Amino acid sequence: MKTEQTAQPKLYIGIDIHKRSWKIHCSTDLFSGKSFTMPTKAEVLHDYVKKHFKEYVVTTAYEAGCCGYYAHRCFESYGWSSLVVNPADIHRKGNEKYTKTDKIDAQLISRELKDGRLDSIHIPEVEREQLRSLFRRRNDLVKDYRRVKSYIKMQLLYFGVIIPEEFDNDHWSHKFRAWVDGVVFDYPTARETLDSRMRYFRFIDKEIRDVSTKLRAYCRKHYKKDYYLLRSIPGIGGIVACGILCELGDLRRFNNIKHLSGYVGLVPGIHQSGDNQRSKGITIRAHRLMRSYFVEASWQAIRTDPVMQSYYRKHVGKNVKTIIIKVARKLLSRTLAVIKTETPYSIGVIE
Repeated sequence: MKTEQTAQPKLYIGIDIHKRSWKIHCSTDLFSGKSFTMPTKAEVLHDYVKKHFKEYVVTTAYEAGCCGYYAHRCFESYGWSSLVVNPADIHRKGNEKYTKTDKIDAQLISRELKDGRLDSIHIPEVEREQLRSLFRRRNDLVKDYRRVKSYIKMQLLYFGVIIPEEFDNDHWSHKFRAWVDGVVFDYPTARETLDSRMRYFRFIDKEIRDVSTKLRAYCRKHYKKDYYLLRSIPGIGGIVACGILCELGDLRRFNNIKHLSGYVGLVPGIHQSGDNQRSKGITIRAHRLMRSYFVEASWQAIRTDPVMQSYYRKHVGKNVKTIIIKVARKLLSRTLAVIKTETPYSIGVIE
């Protein structure tokens, strides 16, 4: 009797990617397959599949991490289906939670891929991904900026130098910087230490300004429509607008506010069992940078938009942190509406 193949065979490749090597586990729709180690080159894997699994439909998956999306784009160029997954989405059962090796990780990814339980994270286009690197560079500079300011104040406090009351605030004016430059110590070594920190402070201060200027200029030129739509919303300035464009991408890809707020992390965690249900507070799974940006933008929004201010006052008496999260979600909802309708935000009036 002659037999015919009724369906094209499928190959599922789980990859644990590291800097120096990749741990690969290949399994088919019929067999569990095997694991092996290979160099960090997508073309080596392509040659292996071409040699041993020539007629197979190939699907690959690996965890999102420091290696980015280069491998994903290579796999897609070969005509394969490729997923980049959140490590938290890979289900571990029983003792798998307590045993971790590269081989086990690759096997788990392959198994979950074969069972159809994995979803890919959003993969940005190359232009937006590289723009995002500039935004994240600015965020790193801001952290360094705060740190060096703390070091300078720490040194003044350590040596008993009292900052004048007019300068004792978060704003470092040019007068305050000149005052710091004029502080006299008993020995020149302490002065050299402070001079070094002030040089570092001025360098970072200039870098933040330069990077911010280039970031805003690029977004105004290449994402002009969405940039100015976002700027029309109270509380969202140039940098926050750039952050939305860089980190969240095109907001039109989100189906609704529930989808977007879940991605940003402005939703509660819920624990329900039988008739008992309790809120666990704000979810720990979030885009932490953008969530913090929206919370900060909400404070400005309630100062400038009467409707947002009225919404805030309606909840007065509750925990302030809880209220501002509610306002942030409302601001996020309006941000999505502005982009989807392509209509600039108009500040409301309370009658």
